[in-house]
Amino acid sequence: MQMDGNQLRHLVARPVVAALLLMFSLTDAALAQSPEQQTTQRVPDDYYRAEFVILERIVDPESINEHMADRAVEPTEATEGVLWSVAPGGSVESTQSLVPGSEMYLNAAAQRLERSGRYRVLAKAGWYEAFPPDYQGKPLRVELGDWLENAGTREIEGTITVDRKRYLHVGVHLNHWQEVQADPQTVAPAQPEEPTPQQPGQLDSPAQTDVAAMATGITAASTEKPLELLTWIRETRRMRSEEIHFLDSPTIGVLVFFKKISE
Repeated sequence: MQMDGNQLRHLVARPVVAALLLMFSLTDAALAQSPEQQTTQRVPDDYYRAEFVILERIVDPESINEHMADRAVEPTEATEGVLWSVAPGGSVESTQSLVPGSEMYLNAAAQRLERSGRYRVLAKAGWYEAFPPDYQGKPLRVELGDWLENAGTREIEGTITVDRKRYLHVGVHLNHWQEVQADPQTVAPAQPEEPTPQQPGQLDSPAQTDVAAMATGITAASTEKPLELLTWIRETRRMRSEEIHFLDSPTIGVLVFFKKISE
């Protein structure tokens, strides 16, 4: 069947018209949205993807020259925010809306470090957040690494804080603990001999009092958490966007990366 020119033009025009109608309907639907709906679809100002990778350096603790076992350590401040906390059973808790580790820019760097055999990746945490100027971030709790059964804690714990003045800053306060291999002679002192019966009204001699006090002191010391500090990170550093930063100690390291999201 032959078609005249008008019929042919109508057949060709139908797909074009259908496409235009679809485009107009989408445009009208967008215009029909309320201002609040349109605003929620915009990217906030100073919006970033923050990424952190926490690693443990595989080294013999005996080779560490820090000698920090006797250093006084302030208790980690209590905070509601949690970046990465591993429970005794192994489940991970975080108050941040974390993206999958495979989607993080730092994922490739973490894999290379782990393949080197010198590092163990403990956590990969990334999330989106607006960091406007003068942003005062709250510390985020970190608890990871091996579980120290006798002490009831993870071997690495502390906080990570993100602030912004003119530039982004990251503060890392992490402690790396190890269990103390106590000397059996100090932990379990010899049992004292059976005391002789005391006569009514008789007082202990000064020597007996001193021995009792020393025994009490040893017992109290032995009940404390058997922990000593191996190393720590105490550093606050300015962060340039889209650059990888590395904060480390002889046994732990933190990779940091910020990507500004503009659209």
